[in-house]
Order: sequence, then C-alpha cells, then structure tokens
Amino acid sequence: MSSTIVTAQTPSRISSLRVSQAQTVPWYVWSCVIASASIMIGLYWDISWHATIGRDTFWTPAHLLIQFAALLTAFSSSGLIFSTTFAGSPAAKGASVNVLGFRGPLGAFISAWGGVAMLTSAPFDNWWHDAYGLDVKIISPPHALLALGIGAILAGGVILILGEMNRAQGALRKQLEYLLLLSGGLLLILYLIFNLQNTGRVMMHSSVCYVAVVIGLPLLLEAMSRALNWKFGRTAMASVYTLFFLLSLWIFPLFPGEPKLGPVYRQVTHMIPMGFPLLILIPALVLDLLQANAKTQAWGKWKQSLVAGIVFLGVLIGVQWPFANFLMSPGARNWIFGTHYIYYAAPPTSLDVRYLFYQSTVNGFWMGMAAAIVVSILSARLGIVWGDWMGEVRR
Repeated sequence: MSSTIVTAQTPSRISSLRVSQAQTVPWYVWSCVIASASIMIGLYWDISWHATIGRDTFWTPAHLLIQFAALLTAFSSSGLIFSTTFAGSPAAKGASVNVLGFRGPLGAFISAWGGVAMLTSAPFDNWWHDAYGLDVKIISPPHALLALGIGAILAGGVILILGEMNRAQGALRKQLEYLLLLSGGLLLILYLIFNLQNTGRVMMHSSVCYVAVVIGLPLLLEAMSRALNWKFGRTAMASVYTLFFLLSLWIFPLFPGEPKLGPVYRQVTHMIPMGFPLLILIPALVLDLLQANAKTQAWGKWKQSLVAGIVFLGVLIGVQWPFANFLMSPGARNWIFGTHYIYYAAPPTSLDVRYLFYQSTVNGFWMGMAAAIVVSILSARLGIVWGDWMGEVRR
C-alpha cells in the first residue's frame, strides 16, 4: 500500500533515533505550541463573544486568532514535511515516518491535516449559516470538522514534542518537558471547553457532569503524567487549566461588550466569561501523592487503574458537590467566582438565571454514578496504555 507508514529502520537510522542532535527547541515545536495556545485563547474568546454580543461576522478577533493558528500549523508542519522529504539530513529522515512517499515526524502529518481541516471549516461554516440560519445546531458538520482539526493540531503537537523529547538529553529535554506539560494542560482546557454544557454549575449535582468529566480527564492525566515522569505531573497539568480559567474569568469582564443579536433577556455591558474552573486540581494532587508511594508503583496496571479511577472520581465529587452549593449562593456572585455573569439571551426561566440545579430522577442519578465509576476506571486504564506508548515515541 502506498499510504502505509514505514516502521522498519536500518541500524544507522536506529542509532540516529536515540539522541537528538538539536541544541535548542526546534522552531516547528514552538510553532505547534504557539498555535495550540492561540486556539485555546481564541475558543474561549469566541464563546465569550457569542455570550456577550451574539454571532457576528467571520472577521472577529477571536475567529482570526483561531484561523491564525490553523495557518501557522498548516505552513509550519507542511514545511517540515517537505524539507525533510527533499532536503533532510540522514538523521532527520531517520527520525521520520513515510506517508505517501513524503517523510516527516508523525506529529507533523497529524498537525498539518488539522490545520487544513480548520481552514476548510471556516467557509463551510459561513455557507452553512447562510443556508440554514444562525447556530441552528451546536454540533453541525462544519463545527465537527473544526473540532476534529483542533484536536488534530493539539494531538499532533504533543506527538511532535514527544519525538524530540524522547531523543533529547540534559537541558533540552527539560525544556521540552515543560512544553509537553503546557500542551497537556491545553488538552485539558480543550476537553473541558467542549464539555461546558454538561459541566456548568447547574449540572454539578447530576451524574451527567461527572460522567462527562471522567470520560477524558483520567485518561489525559494518566497518559501525560507517565510521559513526563514527574512527581507532580498531574497537579501541574491541572494547574494550567485552573490558571487559564481563573485569569479568563477575571480579565474578560474588564472589556466592554453589548448584545447585537436578539432576543436580549439581560442587558450586559462587558464581555461574559465562562464559569469558575472545576476543582480537578485537588483530585490530581491526591493522585500524585498516591503515585509517589513506592507500594502503589509496584501494583499491576489494572489495580493502578482501579484505584486511580475511583480516587479521582471520589475526591472530585467530595470537593465539587459542596462547592457547587456555594456557587449557587449569593456569596459567589462577585468578580472572584463570577456566577453573576450570565449569557444575555438566557431567559428568566433558565436554571442559570434562577440559580437552581438540574434534577434527574433518583434511578437515573444512581445509574449515572455507577456508569461514572466504570468509565473513570477504564479511562485511567486507557491513559496508562497511552502513556506507555508515549514513552516510546521517537519520530
């Protein structure tokens, strides 16, 4: 097959994979990290724009920032692939994969596809809205293509960093570890932004919230922490997410904004941020402390997954549930916790406006919580598998 990825390596190529010859972080790694950060800022900004102003022209600053990331990734990743294919050194070609006759790091191919998908989604989305109206569905074909492209850019960036990091030593490896940590934190941000509808404060007393969280977070935390091999890797990643959401919560309302698209149920005069971050920092810290124990490191991987999944979910519920009560109280309606910031088109009957929790049936709640336990364990197990694979990435 012409599209197969070549994995066989000659002895000289194998030796070239062992230690990177680079002395500084390569430019294409910086490009992927900058693009990933730009996407996260742009996504948050775009959601705030919709909550404050409504759907606007394509040429909003948030949209331009997101598409800048797509352009940067598409050009940098494709440039790396072409330069490796036609002018790459033996070491560069040895640290690459073969796709359709082109050579380059695996992460570059994934990121390049993501950039192209994002750029394609922009005119597709404009056409979709012209044909079917404004925001007919949250999950529309152009939005799905955009989400796939964003995920590919972030995942490709992580794999690109891993290939360099696992072949590096000394100070260079440490720098790449910090970039991998940042990229892991950005993946957490991306996952939780896409799950805002299920994890908002009105959902925090429902099983829906906790199932949505544990589908992806134990997987990401376990995988990235094992790839980093840091004592407090999970805590550091969760700190990136927490700091990003806190700074956004406190900075966005400083800028003016008002609705331009009806219906307007609430007059707002400044940008509306998203809610206070979930308290995932605490279960992440507990897992790091647990993992630091020599006894737990000797456990089998299924036992580690069982404990990690149950501990993460149990600690999260233990801290988030009572904190949700506080978020619904008048004491949280200030600039620190931000629960008084509400979407301009939220009707008076909405749970957000009334500060009420979503209520499910008793049977539905307990069945959902049972599912959350199983999903959390399986997510942790997949994270361990992915983390072990990440430790072997060299190209």
